[in-house]
Amino acid sequence: MPEAALRYDVNLSILFTELPLLQRPAAAAAAGFDAVELWWPFAEPVPSTRDLDALRDALLDAGTRLVGLNFDAGNMAAGDRGLLSRPADSERFRTNIDVAVGFAASLGCTVLNALYGNRDPESSVSEQREIATKNLMLAARAAERAGAIVVIEALNSIESPHYPITSSHEALDLIDYLRVVHDVPNIAFLADLYHLARMGEPIEQLIDRRADRFGHVQIADPPGRGQPGTGDLDWGNLLDRLAVSGYRGHVGLEYKPVGPSADSFGWLPRHLRSTAAVEQSV
Repeated sequence: MPEAALRYDVNLSILFTELPLLQRPAAAAAAGFDAVELWWPFAEPVPSTRDLDALRDALLDAGTRLVGLNFDAGNMAAGDRGLLSRPADSERFRTNIDVAVGFAASLGCTVLNALYGNRDPESSVSEQREIATKNLMLAARAAERAGAIVVIEALNSIESPHYPITSSHEALDLIDYLRVVHDVPNIAFLADLYHLARMGEPIEQLIDRRADRFGHVQIADPPGRGQPGTGDLDWGNLLDRLAVSGYRGHVGLEYKPVGPSADSFGWLPRHLRSTAAVEQSV
């Protein structure tokens, strides 16, 4: 693997899940990481102050920096893939905006992921697009006040058959629409290279041509979504390309570890896992 000046973080919603949530930041730190990200980690859009404080304390006590957070996306395990485009779920998303932005801001996190939501059979595509536009504008305005950006992600249709944004083109089209038509400047593309590769996109070309549009990057190896080296992609080449592309955000490790989480990082030398170490080297 390349020793490029990329900054990596661990997604604690998919790694270290053998541990309770509040123990995961310390486990990530013990593995050499000082940056983490999370899907919305609560069952409700507005958790108790006690629960928010407990998670914040766990992150701070471990010395881990939160660098990415999802808005509430519903019950992901049951198949939900976001709320913001769905009429019945729109109010829940709006209720979560200030809570998610506030929690992120309290930890210096400046990237918030807004999953679009599955197709609603009782609504037209244009109706869902209109609701999504309004909700993304609300989320982006709240994020802007906290100095953060909102990112939009494409998912693969194999695992998320009802999710309508399944390509970089579709995600970037929505981002351009929001930027140009509705003057939303703080919105960018979440390039999840796993999902895009499963949809057959040429990842090398995407990095070379579109890295300037990336607000965040996530990785896993297709087709099994394991750690790099367990699947089909040439990660040495891809990460080298990403490093020279000018992308300076974090690269989120969002994979299902093959074996214990702590044993899944052998592909990434320990000295490359620390944001501080990388920043001192550049």
